[in-house]
Amino acid sequence: MKELKGSKFAHITKAHPCFNEKIHDKVGRVHVPLAPKCNIYCNFCTRDINQDEKRPGVAACVMDPDAAIGHVDKVTKEGPISVVGVAGPGDSLANPETLDFFKKLGKTNPDLIKCMSTNGLLLPDLADEVAELGVNTVTVTVNAIDPEIAKDIYSFIKYNDKVYKGKEGVEILIKNQLEGIEKLANNGVIVKVNSVLIPGLNDEHIVEIAKEVKKRGASLMNVLPLIPLNKMKDYSRPTCEEIEKVRNDVEKIIPVFRACTQCRADAYGIPGKKSEDKHLGMTPASHY
Repeated sequence: MKELKGSKFAHITKAHPCFNEKIHDKVGRVHVPLAPKCNIYCNFCTRDINQDEKRPGVAACVMDPDAAIGHVDKVTKEGPISVVGVAGPGDSLANPETLDFFKKLGKTNPDLIKCMSTNGLLLPDLADEVAELGVNTVTVTVNAIDPEIAKDIYSFIKYNDKVYKGKEGVEILIKNQLEGIEKLANNGVIVKVNSVLIPGLNDEHIVEIAKEVKKRGASLMNVLPLIPLNKMKDYSRPTCEEIEKVRNDVEKIIPVFRACTQCRADAYGIPGKKSEDKHLGMTPASHY
């Protein structure tokens, strides 16, 4: 990954294991699972409450903001944690608890980097508040900027209490994602864009995503392999060669993060280190 050298964000990226490959196996993060609801339907996604699967969209339980603060206090005493993130198991901004949590975290742990991931649907409405709460980094998942491709990735969105399907839905989603990225960047928030590589669908389109999100102010991209689930369970998982080709093409446009381990929504510790990367060992009934 090309370093974000000379960047005004260097002090953040130096300490964030999901933005800096050099410290990915040295510094920890904690994901707090307090966002179960989602406002879009991705055809490859299955959200679940369990202790077994190691992938996004899964957590052992769902916490409320106060329990999440307690969890952060506990794990920061166990090892080197620099980042606190909200990454699901649904969409961060579709759950008001996320912003409530960051408000509390700013008072209890002001020195920790605040991070969240989102599908971006609500970003134009909430980007200013996200920035005001001191959220340092936001990861936005953008899988297509062409509605003809996007309509095969998403079944529907729910926006302003109305369900939109097909091209109408994805046009709203794409517009909001790009406007939201630009708004975050203008507010001084570091933006990373995740794109799920779906062979035969968006594999030749991710370069176009890179060009557009860079123009909007994104600093970094992360190209992830499809995990074939749900309506896309019969799709092929991309090969290492396919992933590498797309990453190399994207890196000609914008820096690429290559060390992502596609964490659970309740992961904590040092990413990729089996002895230190953990998740909540709770029964689903504990906080759900």
